[in-house]
Amino acid sequence: MRWNLFFVLLLSGTTAVFAQEDPRDAYLNTPDSLNIPIELEEVVINPNEVTVDAEAVKIYNRLQRRVYKVYPYAKATSATLLSLNEGMSKMKTARERRKYFKIVEDYMQKQFEPQLKKLSRKDGQILVKLIHRQTGQTTFDLIKEYKSGWKAFWSNNTARMFDINLKTKYAPYEVNEDYLIETIIVRGVKAKRLDPQEPKVVVNYDDLSAYWIKKLRAERKKKT
Repeated sequence: MRWNLFFVLLLSGTTAVFAQEDPRDAYLNTPDSLNIPIELEEVVINPNEVTVDAEAVKIYNRLQRRVYKVYPYAKATSATLLSLNEGMSKMKTARERRKYFKIVEDYMQKQFEPQLKKLSRKDGQILVKLIHRQTGQTTFDLIKEYKSGWKAFWSNNTARMFDINLKTKYAPYEVNEDYLIETIIVRGVKAKRLDPQEPKVVVNYDDLSAYWIKKLRAERKKKT
């Protein structure tokens, strides 16, 4: 699998998106030993064709830290949802299902609510995307399907804190940031810095990367 600079070049138009104003983003400015640094030999295809933008690399590394921070919560959501559905299918009565759901709800709240409150708005936006990637459902759909505790947990603690669109889907072929997120996850799993979990939104990364390379080359050709 080839790693290349095209994702860095694509970042050149996204700098404003990552402006740091939320105090909960302070962690982005501290040293992080888990980051996978971008090496020039990884990203430069033709040194005469592209210029490495140091600010773009910094932006990418910050996005990587965000993904590393929220990916475990998306994984936990997927695992809990699977466990919840399996458990609910074994319940014989509505009363048993409600009781079981309450147990799962209480566990989720105690386990993750304190950490979720520390997330910034941008962290929350990425979390919503990754929940869709891992579960195949938007956070909005999860709230709609699991109305009681699920609604209270995500609606109150996510949407209220982050003021984000809970209908957001993970779309790596349409949204550049999502392509970068996929790149970060694939690299993180390969480097054993992220634990793998099969996503519901399955993407062939080689095809995805080729798509963005072709798109970028076409856009650059138009400008010449």
